[in-house]
Amino acid sequence: MKILIALYFFILAIIQTGLFLGVYHYYRSQGSVRPSPYWMGSLLTSILALIIFGAGIVTISDVAKPEFNFTIANSLFYIAAILQGLFCGSLNREISKKITIIFIASAILFAITFELLRIHSNFEIRTAFMCILTSILYAWQIIELKTKRKNSPSRQLLYLQFASTGELFFAMGRLAILIITSLAIREVEQIPQILILFTITQLVMNTLSYIAIGGYWAERIAVSNAQSKTENQEIRALLQERENLINSLLKANKTAATGALSASIAHELNQPLGASSLNIQFLQKKLTDGQMNPELQAEILNTLLSDNERAANIIRTLRSVFADERIESADVDLSLLINDVLSIARPEIVSKQIKVRQSLPPNLVVQTNRSEIQQVLLNLLNNAIQALAASKQAAKEIVIEGRFTESGVELSIADNGDGVPVQAQANLFELLVDSQKKGMGLGLWLCKHIVMRHGGTIHYEPNLPSGARFIIQLPIASKAI
Repeated sequence: MKILIALYFFILAIIQTGLFLGVYHYYRSQGSVRPSPYWMGSLLTSILALIIFGAGIVTISDVAKPEFNFTIANSLFYIAAILQGLFCGSLNREISKKITIIFIASAILFAITFELLRIHSNFEIRTAFMCILTSILYAWQIIELKTKRKNSPSRQLLYLQFASTGELFFAMGRLAILIITSLAIREVEQIPQILILFTITQLVMNTLSYIAIGGYWAERIAVSNAQSKTENQEIRALLQERENLINSLLKANKTAATGALSASIAHELNQPLGASSLNIQFLQKKLTDGQMNPELQAEILNTLLSDNERAANIIRTLRSVFADERIESADVDLSLLINDVLSIARPEIVSKQIKVRQSLPPNLVVQTNRSEIQQVLLNLLNNAIQALAASKQAAKEIVIEGRFTESGVELSIADNGDGVPVQAQANLFELLVDSQKKGMGLGLWLCKHIVMRHGGTIHYEPNLPSGARFIIQLPIASKAI
């Protein structure tokens, strides 16, 4: 009889051990949803309790006065029931530190109480004590599971609720059998068969509850994997959409940049080509009227040659800048270069009735590329002319200043027009930014690129009380690579 009962306990311990090892192996193979430590702790504690209780039944001689190992086994059963209840409670809320301390204290109190019952009471009282306590814990589990299922329906939690209800039923059944029979049991053979059946069945229901919890964990893993798969698909779709959007923007930006460069080049070439067209028309008229003389012919041809050279320089400058070719630098007197730029822009300056004032020291020489810096200065000068043309300022003036600094040379071109709007100042040197309705030639973004190629800097500041001021700083010796 004792061997058979012990065998039941050992078989249940083996089943629960297999479940524990399977869960542990599955836990090691994936990490999407971790098993609850309350559930795993309860299962491991239950295995130890079954093994100790089964071994104790084999060696027991007096059921009324069992050995100390029964206190250990029943304390472990109680702890396993507490941990299972905490698992069910954790489904609805976070288990506080205070509740954990209360249950630890209750486990210690249970062990002391059961030890006293082992020494001073009989089998019936100890069994009734265990049935009442475990029934309270099973009822708590059922309440927590019902609350969880209302908020989050789960078939596995329904199975767990059925198993917990079975545990409660068979625990109360054991208590009822003890009350009805009123036997004084001192040997294992005296235990009623139905009481043994209810005890084993209660433990079987307890094992089924662990299996149901394992099924719930697997259910959560399946849901998590499905969500991860859906999220991964959504992320891949978003990434693909982002790539398509980036490609579209790059294509649009490339098209816009190409258009901006085309417009800029056309604007820059418009001046020398327009001047050449006027000189050719003038030459044709003189030839038709027979009023051409050698001096006038030479003057017109020299002007045409100069205009063509300007157009060629613009093209060479753009090609060298955008091809990132090495800068061919030489000593350039900036005072003479500014005079050349002013002579080019003089017709516009005169027609707009703009006064130009210069303040340049002698021998303002730097090592740079004359054509590229000329394009920068001509662009800034044209911007100032256009700003003044759109301004209602009565006395229109452009001030060009230069000076030596510790790091090189500083040049500034300022006008007393309306200035640059505050909202446009932050992006003034970026591509496609245009603060003037008629355009800004090569654009300040290219001016900055050219200056930086020469190891210099360019920036804007308001020209108080009104107008704009652009400041260029260049090193004396070329720093370009």
